[in-house]
Amino acid sequence: MTVSPPEKCYRTGLSDPAGVSMSSAEPFDPLFLGIDTGGTYTDAVLWSRTRGVVAKAKALTTRYDLAVGVGGAVDAILAKSGMAPETIKLASMSTTLATNALVEGQGERAALVLIGFDAADVSRSGLKAALGADPVIHCAGGHDAHGQARELRLDDLRAALPELARDVSAFAVCGLFAVRNPEHEIAVRDLIRSTTALPVTASHELSTKLDGPKRALTTLLNARLISMIDRLIAATEGFLARRGIAAPLMVVRGDGALVSAAFARSRPIETILSGPAASLIGAKYMTGLPNAVVADIGGTTTDVAILSDGRPRLDPDGAFVGGYRTMVEAVAMRTFGLGGDSEVAFATVGLDNRIALGPRRFVPLSLAAALHGEAVLGPLERQSRAAATPAEAGLFAMRAGLPDRLAAGLSASDARLYARLNMEPQPLDGLIASSAQRFALDRLVARGLAQVVGFTPSDAAHVVGRQSNWNAEAARLGAELFARRKNGRGQTIAASGVELAERVLRTLTRRSAEAMLETAFAEDGFDGAATAAHGLVQRSLDGFKGVARVTVALDRPVIGLGASAALHYAGLSALVGNSCITPGDADVANALGAVVGQVHVRAQGAITQPVEGHFRVVVGERVQTFSSENAALEAAEAWARESAARCADAAGAAEVEIAIERELRVAVVEGRRMFVDAEIVAVAAGRPRIGVSKP
Repeated sequence: MTVSPPEKCYRTGLSDPAGVSMSSAEPFDPLFLGIDTGGTYTDAVLWSRTRGVVAKAKALTTRYDLAVGVGGAVDAILAKSGMAPETIKLASMSTTLATNALVEGQGERAALVLIGFDAADVSRSGLKAALGADPVIHCAGGHDAHGQARELRLDDLRAALPELARDVSAFAVCGLFAVRNPEHEIAVRDLIRSTTALPVTASHELSTKLDGPKRALTTLLNARLISMIDRLIAATEGFLARRGIAAPLMVVRGDGALVSAAFARSRPIETILSGPAASLIGAKYMTGLPNAVVADIGGTTTDVAILSDGRPRLDPDGAFVGGYRTMVEAVAMRTFGLGGDSEVAFATVGLDNRIALGPRRFVPLSLAAALHGEAVLGPLERQSRAAATPAEAGLFAMRAGLPDRLAAGLSASDARLYARLNMEPQPLDGLIASSAQRFALDRLVARGLAQVVGFTPSDAAHVVGRQSNWNAEAARLGAELFARRKNGRGQTIAASGVELAERVLRTLTRRSAEAMLETAFAEDGFDGAATAAHGLVQRSLDGFKGVARVTVALDRPVIGLGASAALHYAGLSALVGNSCITPGDADVANALGAVVGQVHVRAQGAITQPVEGHFRVVVGERVQTFSSENAALEAAEAWARESAARCADAAGAAEVEIAIERELRVAVVEGRRMFVDAEIVAVAAGRPRIGVSKP
């Protein structure tokens, strides 16, 4: 079988900030543009190795057209710095869009094609839950553990493709033991591409691991994210071109390594934890601390990781985000649905009541009013004057601004509600008349087609005067409406909107402390969530003074990142028993981390012995059988080296160095050495290519 792209290419290891440094012979001091596109804000930073941060700026992320948010942030730093666009020689971006989509249960509709799997396999590794209502097609075929093929039958798939092409935005293909022989995945991938012209992800392109259902889950999530990340990259590339910034565009992956935008487009799943990985690089660069708990709070999520001896570890089990354990190699980081724009809800357990936050993101009332004015303020004032507070008071819905073609496959009820929505917020008490319609709205939000506007911690900060960048009056009205809700005893939740806002902010700080302790406990080998929820830990956080005094403390300081870190982590030290440091550029840590990294990729191959004396080598889509172990090992290493070199070039690396790792497994049976299998990994590393300076 001949080699045909894409090959199995993987990133490996977090980057050293020194990796972007130019040699001493470099005749110019190039500027690097870092961009981070989050759920609420898009950040931009200009950086050079000699001057550090030259300028930084923020703009609202515009989901309907991501180029608007990117353009606003980049134009602002160009204006602040006074630098000409042509002085920028490298652009690099991180993003939390993929992470947020998984945490919020969003993603575009994709079809999963399973080859050789039975129905029971769909229930493993969370695949059935992840599929939801998305279509799945079973095809006979696949391979055994040694790569021997079964008969491939595609009649059912051919018959279903015309209708599927109208209902989905992408396809995911996973074959049984495809990592031992990808030929059936390749055949199905090529058939779908030629028939539908839609994006197709094959599982062997993403991972070499054998857990088929988990590989299928990772491939499905990748297919759902392709359009989202493609829009982001296209928007960024288009803006850079219009501004005359002729610089290569890189993307931060989940392990902190940089790869070219073209390389990232087909593997968007690997951008989960991109933003958090960039923040770790930024945290280490800004503070120089080798040991710390790094907590990055954004609008939608809080990401927590541990720095030890200057480096975070990679998660050996794959990134865990939004309840899904994927096969994506990424930093060992825990992502919590907790941020400044988290939904504020009220949980009642018996007669006990508490504030609940997240994991869903709301558009803050203060932000919506700043953008839409009377469309938000008018209904809030009307609701505040009413004698009775409607159940949906303070809540609005609006379209997210995605192209209408992405609304394919909606049920009749969902389509009717979607048709009533527009780009201006509408109050739910006039839009939703039944629980069925509320469920329809939830489904539209899950598809990324709609957004809900409501009260958030960002609004609470406006109410008490700790934040003032949006509309404080809308926040005040929303807080008053929320405070009127009744608890389990029939009493109002809070005496005033101010009291409610203070409780929301204290809850966010408390939940942040729990997230950090949960991460620390997990790092120490405990069940992090269960241990953090234990009564003794809760007593420590409550400051309970009993006969037995309990204190739980982190052994290292916290580095707080994110624009709201200084606000929400102000009271954190007392809860975690250690200091909390918020660096001066904490608000753009992700964007800064995006430009101080290196390119790391790897190509992986496997050798098995299906029949004694026959050694089968699989590297990417190249499969060949050899008659001797040594010949197979030599071929595998040569192919892996070639593949890694091509992947590094495609990923945008310069001055590449390649190292070979070999893991050989043998057994001794009755004194005779027996070959079991082998794994070959070629690791390629280099600094990112930068634009050429004009004479």
